[in-house]
Amino acid sequence: MSAADEGAPDYRSAFEWAPVGLVLSRRRQMIDCNRELLAIFGATREQIVGQSFEILYPTHAEFVRTGQRIAARLDAQGRYADERVMKRLAGPRAGELFWCHVSGRTLDAAEPHAAGIWAFEDLSGERALQPGLTPREREIAALLVEGLTSKLIGRRLDISPRTVDVYRARLMRKTGAATTPDLVKRLLAGAR
Repeated sequence: MSAADEGAPDYRSAFEWAPVGLVLSRRRQMIDCNRELLAIFGATREQIVGQSFEILYPTHAEFVRTGQRIAARLDAQGRYADERVMKRLAGPRAGELFWCHVSGRTLDAAEPHAAGIWAFEDLSGERALQPGLTPREREIAALLVEGLTSKLIGRRLDISPRTVDVYRARLMRKTGAATTPDLVKRLLAGAR
């Protein structure tokens, strides 16, 4: 190692040992990932690399809708972030659904899914998943937790605000919440 190299950062090590799960993607395929991502999803590199992100979603419909939301909601710098329910791939908790904060950046805002880098943070230690929620209820729950109104949720999911209200009422019945703030509190706590 030369003196010039001594201070040079080792980017591969930084990627591999980052405290959040990282994925490099191309056309919604995972082309590389780090150790933390493997730990979060309980998987091996062979189970992840070369696969579609779809394997990390509870349902095909959630994978499709999330892809559409990402493409429609990128900011001017090509960034996107949300909290969503994901699925552990393998290991002793295979198939377990959990809350995950996902943020990332596309390398070409004009073609959102061409290539990007995505960070995944497991929120299950802070937020338990309410059992028995449908895919659409999970999507609406995630947006309610973000503080969005029915109108904004409707815009984001391309459904009417009235439909959002119907799902909110279902969520309130399932959680035993009396008000929207109580619902959000119960969703955040994973209360039954």
